[in-house]
Amino acid sequence: MEWVLAEALLSQSRDPRVLLGALCRGEASAERVETLCFLLQRLEDEEARGGGGRGAGALPEAAREVAAGYLVPLLRGLRGRPAGGSDPGPPARHRRRVLRAAGAALRSCARLAGGSQLAAALAEEALRDLLAGGPAPGAEAAVEVLAAVGPCLRPREDGPLLERVAQAALALALAADGDGGEAGPAEDAAALAAGRLLPALGQCGGAALRAVWDGLGAAGAPPGPGRVGPRLLVLSALAERLLPEPGADRDPRTREEGPDARRCWRFWRTVQAGLAQAQDALTRKRARYLLQRAVEVSAELGARCACGPQEGNGPSLFWWSEKKKDELLKFWENYILIMETLEGNQIHVIKPVLPKLNSLFEYAVSEENGNWLFHPSWHMCIYKRMFESENKILTKEGVLHFLELYETKVLPFSPEFSEFIIGPLMDALSESSLYSRSPGQLIGSGSPLGLKLQKFLVTYISLLPEEIKSSFLLKCIQKMSSRHWCAIPILFLSKALANVPRCKALGIEALLALRDVLQCTMITHQILLRGAAQCYLLQTAMNLVDVEKVSLSDISTFLMCLRQEESLGRGTSLWTELCDWLRVNENCFRRASDCSCVGLPETSSLNAYVKNLVQEYMKSPALETGENCFMPDWFEAKLVAMMVLLAVDVEGMKSQYSEKRRTQNVLRIFLDPLLESLMKLGTNAYMPLLKTDRCLQLLVKLLHTCMLKGSSTQDDEVSTLLQNFVMSTAESISEFILRRLTMNELSSVSDLDRCHLYLTVLTELINLHSKVGWKRGNPIWRVISPLKNASIRHLQEMDHGQEPTLGTQVQRVISMAALATVCEATDRTPEVQLGSLEAGPTERCLSALPLNHTLQKPHAEEESSLCEESSSSQGWGKIVAQYLHDQWVCLSFLLKKYHTLIPTSEGEVLEPILPAVQMPVRTLQAALEALTVLPSDQVLPVFHCMKILVPKLLTSSESLCVESFDMAWKIISALSNTQLIFWSNLKAFVQFVFDTKVLTTAAKIKGQAYFKIKEIMYKIIEMSAIKTGVFNTLISYCCKSWIVSASNVSQVSLSTAKNYSELVLEACIFGTVFRRDQRLIQDVQTYIENLGHDCAANTVIENTKREDHYVRICAVKFLCLLDGSNMSHKLFVEDLAIKLLDKDELVSKSRTRYYVNSQQHRVKNRIWQALLVIFPRFDQGEENLKTSICTFLSVLSHLDIITQNVPEKKPILKQAFIIVLQWCFSHNFSIRLYALVALKKIWSMCKTWHVEEFDALTSVIESSLSQVENMPGAGNAKKNWQRIQEHFFFETFHPLKDYCLETIFYILPRLSGLVEDEWIAIGKFARFTDIPLDSGFQWYLSPTQLCERKPGDWAQQDIGSNSGEADDQSEWTDVQKKIIPWKNNVPDLDLELVFQDRVAKLGKSISRLIVVASLIDKPTNLGGLCRTCEVFGASALTVGSLQCTRDKQFQCLSVSAEQWLPLVEVRPPQLIDFLQQKKAEGYTVIGVEQTARSVDLTQYSFPERSLLLLGNEREGIPANLIQQLDVCVEIPQQGIIRSLNVHVSGALLIWEYTRQQLLKHGDTES
Repeated sequence: MEWVLAEALLSQSRDPRVLLGALCRGEASAERVETLCFLLQRLEDEEARGGGGRGAGALPEAAREVAAGYLVPLLRGLRGRPAGGSDPGPPARHRRRVLRAAGAALRSCARLAGGSQLAAALAEEALRDLLAGGPAPGAEAAVEVLAAVGPCLRPREDGPLLERVAQAALALALAADGDGGEAGPAEDAAALAAGRLLPALGQCGGAALRAVWDGLGAAGAPPGPGRVGPRLLVLSALAERLLPEPGADRDPRTREEGPDARRCWRFWRTVQAGLAQAQDALTRKRARYLLQRAVEVSAELGARCACGPQEGNGPSLFWWSEKKKDELLKFWENYILIMETLEGNQIHVIKPVLPKLNSLFEYAVSEENGNWLFHPSWHMCIYKRMFESENKILTKEGVLHFLELYETKVLPFSPEFSEFIIGPLMDALSESSLYSRSPGQLIGSGSPLGLKLQKFLVTYISLLPEEIKSSFLLKCIQKMSSRHWCAIPILFLSKALANVPRCKALGIEALLALRDVLQCTMITHQILLRGAAQCYLLQTAMNLVDVEKVSLSDISTFLMCLRQEESLGRGTSLWTELCDWLRVNENCFRRASDCSCVGLPETSSLNAYVKNLVQEYMKSPALETGENCFMPDWFEAKLVAMMVLLAVDVEGMKSQYSEKRRTQNVLRIFLDPLLESLMKLGTNAYMPLLKTDRCLQLLVKLLHTCMLKGSSTQDDEVSTLLQNFVMSTAESISEFILRRLTMNELSSVSDLDRCHLYLTVLTELINLHSKVGWKRGNPIWRVISPLKNASIRHLQEMDHGQEPTLGTQVQRVISMAALATVCEATDRTPEVQLGSLEAGPTERCLSALPLNHTLQKPHAEEESSLCEESSSSQGWGKIVAQYLHDQWVCLSFLLKKYHTLIPTSEGEVLEPILPAVQMPVRTLQAALEALTVLPSDQVLPVFHCMKILVPKLLTSSESLCVESFDMAWKIISALSNTQLIFWSNLKAFVQFVFDTKVLTTAAKIKGQAYFKIKEIMYKIIEMSAIKTGVFNTLISYCCKSWIVSASNVSQVSLSTAKNYSELVLEACIFGTVFRRDQRLIQDVQTYIENLGHDCAANTVIENTKREDHYVRICAVKFLCLLDGSNMSHKLFVEDLAIKLLDKDELVSKSRTRYYVNSQQHRVKNRIWQALLVIFPRFDQGEENLKTSICTFLSVLSHLDIITQNVPEKKPILKQAFIIVLQWCFSHNFSIRLYALVALKKIWSMCKTWHVEEFDALTSVIESSLSQVENMPGAGNAKKNWQRIQEHFFFETFHPLKDYCLETIFYILPRLSGLVEDEWIAIGKFARFTDIPLDSGFQWYLSPTQLCERKPGDWAQQDIGSNSGEADDQSEWTDVQKKIIPWKNNVPDLDLELVFQDRVAKLGKSISRLIVVASLIDKPTNLGGLCRTCEVFGASALTVGSLQCTRDKQFQCLSVSAEQWLPLVEVRPPQLIDFLQQKKAEGYTVIGVEQTARSVDLTQYSFPERSLLLLGNEREGIPANLIQQLDVCVEIPQQGIIRSLNVHVSGALLIWEYTRQQLLKHGDTES
């Protein structure tokens, strides 16, 4: 059309200058500038052909005038105009259209003007604008000008100018944002510079190309992931210039001029960065193109080529040798195939390609010397792409494949390999989901990836050179401390490191890194996983630390980072292992200069260190700020206590077979300074306060740390010795504590911490005396009475209107705390009770104290120090809360002791002796008030009081009790995320709300309390779906309380339980379906538990049995204890059975169809498991169960076992035989199959019992069964007959012998295909000891072979004989591969409208097919057509508006095809002109439409120059356009629907055209 327009204009005037002048006048619209461009191109074409008849002599001058007078001012005006934002609206689109046309016109002017002066002048001006750094529109206009006039410059004469232009263009291109985000004006200018200007300058060669190459090389190290895109854009645009051309080596001069990117390490590092790190697919595609192009060039040239790495020695980044051509081509072909396939992110496509990765390693390692032939960074690029995939399954496959490398091959050492493990591999390993179990793997069997990680690290580290091993391990541990890891990855990494063979690889820096891992990365982890990880990290330190580089001080500081209550408990295997390690290496540690070994039995660095440690600890602090100073931190006492006990246990190991007194002597030497100070506590009133604090802290920590964990708690010599030493100082300590607590010596806020310390020591001493046997008159006995009396006296003292002082208030708090401690000790150890059970002064005082009395905050005293003021910043409220807490502790003790005095109503006692006890309503009201005042961690004693009060008042004050239920539940529900105090509070809450007396009373009166208890019960069950273990607490307490009561008053207790049978019902069917991450954590916890004592965390951390399984286990064990002969039990069981059946029916109605292992399926399974358990405990009448006929027939197959106790079997056999025989003729195959199995069993019984009535049928039955058994062929019928007989239910299962818990809860769920979450191992029943089984309980384990059977379903799909062979192949013979023409990968931003130029630049095979889709409206159809046209190499696609390419639906369907296919905008009104122009150019216009004269597609032969016109989705091709068609082609149809989708129709014709052209070219070549 442009050509026609230019010819028409020239035909109107013989003088082109007139036309040019006319076009340069008026508004500079896009159409006017484009027309000017077309005219100049037509004149340029005539000039080139030598036909300069139309004013040829004046053309140069006219071209200069157009350029200087019109185009340059026009471009200047466009430079300053705003671009319209990043989202090009109509003004921006119009401006760009003008820019393109003006640039093309300038190029024609420069060529018509002759010489390069005009081009050079224009280039200079545009370069100045570009370097000025103005707004983005100005840069875009300058790039257009430079791209237009650049090819007109002379390489030699204009060399400096070309060099400056190239440098500026490169700087602009590299400044683009390479993260693949949305492009703005600056990015558009940068892309234009890379796509148009640099390739144009590259054609000039010489200085410009050298400037670009030098600029790329001078940019430093390869850029990061976000900046690699612009570099690859530049490199791919100049690929043909930066890589040598085949045949250019014949001319040495040509070879020397151009750079060879293959020999530059920066080029290959950039390509690798694009392959592995680029975020967008287009950048990765460019990187693959550059690699493919370099390989093709090398293969065609055949000459040797090598590029070494930057670091010097080592394998080449790229090399070529003609001798190894076949191997090299195979290597790179497989490599590029793998990288292409990874773009798909589809595991089923990628997995078959992974074996080729193994072959890459085989090619990459020399068989002769075992060195790398290819740089390993190429292999790492593949793994990086897999690790960073959005598909986590692909990431896991990549990690597993990498970890399996050393299982079959030994790879040479490479620093790149180690860096990759520390970097990308460990980053990938931080994803918890990778550690999930494989399908079919049992719960608790361990993560496959975790086990492979362990094997890999052990193998890899053992192969590392000794000089590298230390730094690698250090970096690995530092990587673990550099981020917050989740619990599961850190656990398996720690376990892998712990299994590395012993070597002296780590020093103090690594020990500090391990300490950082312990302190920083595991704060929020689950307690068992955290404890296990600590164990493994300690084992890592013992295995890998070079003891000569670290001191015992370093080791002790590291050990302090381990939590003794989670991992390093005394008596565990880990403690023993640590002691043995210290024993072996005690003389090898780096010695400290201040250690002294005087007084020890022999020189020992460990003993010397510990003795010195104790001595330094016991020294009085240099600075002491009077009596109001803070109490020391517990850290140092904990460290000293742990090291003392470690040293003593090490000594015990050495003297295991010698004298036992050695241990006693060593412990005595260590503790002499402590014992000496403790003996003086009672008499030395001038001992520094901080020293007394430190002595008592060490004493407490020694007693706590010395407690053995595990089974060997009875014969502990060290514990006995330590207790004896402490007992010898008990009198001095108790006198000191009594003096400090009662003589007003504690008067500041900081002294409250000391009070807590003193009371802790007092409690420990009471416990010690209780262990050895409590004796009246012992030192503790003598202290308790004065302590109680003094505390009571302080509490009774009134201030008589005076302002309370800090000292008096602190003393009141201390006195109440002392009384609370005495009450708690008396409750635990009744021997401590001083007087009779009658209420004495102490009890009366405590009972008469005002409840919830808050201590008034005193004014600051004059003598208060700065230290005191800062300590009081803790808040007076916290002190008052502790005071109230202690008061309720005392009150709880009183209520428990005098519970018989509590009246059931308020008015029964006129003159109460103990008001708090004998006025329960007032006390319960005060308890409710206390719950609103106290913080959540202080409410436990209030709950204990409620437990005693509520059963007494439930009848008379029901509303008050209901209010207490409500208030307590609000506290519990608010605490659900507070791990430390939630469980103790929940237990106390359950004990008072679900107390047996409360439940009994509430059920009797059936009032508000009864329904409130039911409501709370369901709320607890609901909470347990979110917080595992909540329901366990409730069901365990209720079942235990019912069992205890049942043994005493069975009739009453279980009739009460019957009112709450919903609780047992919900327990029987309980079990939540966890999220994948929760299930993974539970799997790993089970794996750790299965390790048993091998993991010390299992010994130290108490198994709380909070798994969901234990809810059902508790309910089942409770049901097993019920006695069917007891009427109360029988009624309870029958009621429960009815509720279970109702629940089953409700579940069935909730969803008529449900899939296996759905929630409905699981609940129904649990219901019938519970029914099986209680089945023998109630009378079984006839029950009309609704089930399938196949189920009844299955039961009949066990008729011999069912009727074994029936005396008259023949009537039953006759009836069963007739029924089964009828069903053998059913039209349903499954029913016939089940009936035949039952018939086979019944017929054998008939023969055994000689049922004469069926003798006449003998031949028929036996021939039928024989025919089934000997069925010919190998069809499904024969296979199914064999499978159903081999199924466990018919072959092995015995209905009576297999009736046991193991069969019901483990074997049958496993064999039936239930998910592993539903399997309850019989060991869990044994471990759950809260409810014991009767001694006569025998049905635990299955005595048959059923437990040895494997799961199998007779109705499974047929499996071919060759199944699984493909998975076993080492490398697939053929794999799925997307067809990607490599020559199409060069990004092209040339926006010229000439089709053939663009196709040639893309490197495609030149097709003459044009597809016209201007009539199509829907973006989805246009996007699909765009993709189809690009795949089959159409020369162009016309659309009604280029705006459609920005539509998301278009882009989704086109998958970037619009970037590789010329798109032309031809609006529907312009179609007639466009078709006429194409006809003039020799195209045949073909319409895809059904008309009266249309030709069948199968009969039509497409011309080479074909234009396909597609119609509108609804209206097809309009009538006026049908007249412009040369031919109409229709697609033959066989169906009823009249037409196909327009995209489908177009795709069929495009393929048919392509097929015919391929056949023609094939015939021509042959």
